[in-house]
Amino acid sequence: MPRIIKLFNLNDPGWGRGNNNGSEPPPKRPQGNGDGPPDLDEVWRDFNNRIGSLFGRKGGGGNNRPGNRGGMTPPSPRGARIGLGVVALVAVGIWLASGFYIVQEGQVAVVTQFGKYKSTSQAGFQWRMPYPIQGHEMVNVSQLRTFEVGFRGGARNKVLPEALMLTTDENIVDMQFVVQYRLRADGAPDYLFMTRDPDESVRQASETAMREIVGKQSMDFVLYEGRTAVASQVQTLMQQILDRYQTGVQISTVAIQNVQPPEQVQAAFDDAVKAGQDRERQINEGQAYANQVVPLASGQASRMLEQAEGYKAKVVGDAQGNTSRFTSILGEYEKAPAVMRQRMYLDSMQEIFTRASKVMVDTKSNNNMLYLPLDKIMHLAAQDASKSSAGSAGSSGLSSQPVQSPLRGSAAPVPQSSGSSNSNTLPRDRTSR
Repeated sequence: MPRIIKLFNLNDPGWGRGNNNGSEPPPKRPQGNGDGPPDLDEVWRDFNNRIGSLFGRKGGGGNNRPGNRGGMTPPSPRGARIGLGVVALVAVGIWLASGFYIVQEGQVAVVTQFGKYKSTSQAGFQWRMPYPIQGHEMVNVSQLRTFEVGFRGGARNKVLPEALMLTTDENIVDMQFVVQYRLRADGAPDYLFMTRDPDESVRQASETAMREIVGKQSMDFVLYEGRTAVASQVQTLMQQILDRYQTGVQISTVAIQNVQPPEQVQAAFDDAVKAGQDRERQINEGQAYANQVVPLASGQASRMLEQAEGYKAKVVGDAQGNTSRFTSILGEYEKAPAVMRQRMYLDSMQEIFTRASKVMVDTKSNNNMLYLPLDKIMHLAAQDASKSSAGSAGSSGLSSQPVQSPLRGSAAPVPQSSGSSNSNTLPRDRTSR
């Protein structure tokens, strides 16, 4: 090794001056050229001589000019074999070392063997068989890729062939959206080998999915309440398409940036929107009025039904009570008919006189009808009872009270029966009845 280092020392001043191994002093050169740079031919010749000495050849002089071959001996076979072995080992080492490579974080290396997929290497210091046996290609799986559909850079920079879409109610909408995606950890081989242009495939799949979903919905649904639902359905459909094509792509987000009708019909669409808003307002007002009137009418109907049920219960209860009372009276009447007949007569007359303020009395002496002010009599009797007066005081008041005749208009005393001890007792002709 020291010999090799000495032979190929770059600081050797004998390079290009005829010194083969650096051990002999350089030959004298013609005057005027001793301080000039070394001759390139001499440098190359010195390099060849030193290589030859490494393999066993010995230089015979300091100046090996062409044609001067005296002193050079061919290398021995053993030295030639050793030299070739060293060169071969160095070449093989360099070739094997070319198989080392580094995979950065967030990337994977797809290793191919004779052009066919072999394996996938993760982040770190890796080794593969050198070229041409194996090769590798780096793929960034952590990068979030983004592209725009319907516009480029801004909403005003529209791409109408991509943006205009037809809805199910035969209206056209201007749809602008953004798609974000990344590669799966195990999808790098599919991304490289299964499709010719995977990024363009993702773009075409997104446009196809959006047109299909929008074509199944109405214009109002897409413009207003259905944006989130449309984006979710588009993402699901895109993923199904890309999985079917084995692109190794995972859709992260589908965001709708702007949805509006075409500019040519924007004014007419605004008028239609205002008309729809007026319709909704009137519907809400009608609904509010109905919410106010219907419960009131329902309450009144419920009250009338409750009153009818109460009246029904009252009538039925009264009828049932009267029936029970009549049944009980009938039983008593069958036991003593005469007594019950008299009792019923007295009760009936008492009930009639209690409610009547005027009474017509028929007497035996004449056929004139007398008017009795029974209301005043009852009032006076109440006053007398309140004063704790005796019944005689009430009879004296009754006998002194004049009676107005409805026919003559003059007051006349009430005729009294000689057999009656009470002045309030009125004579009745039972036989006439």
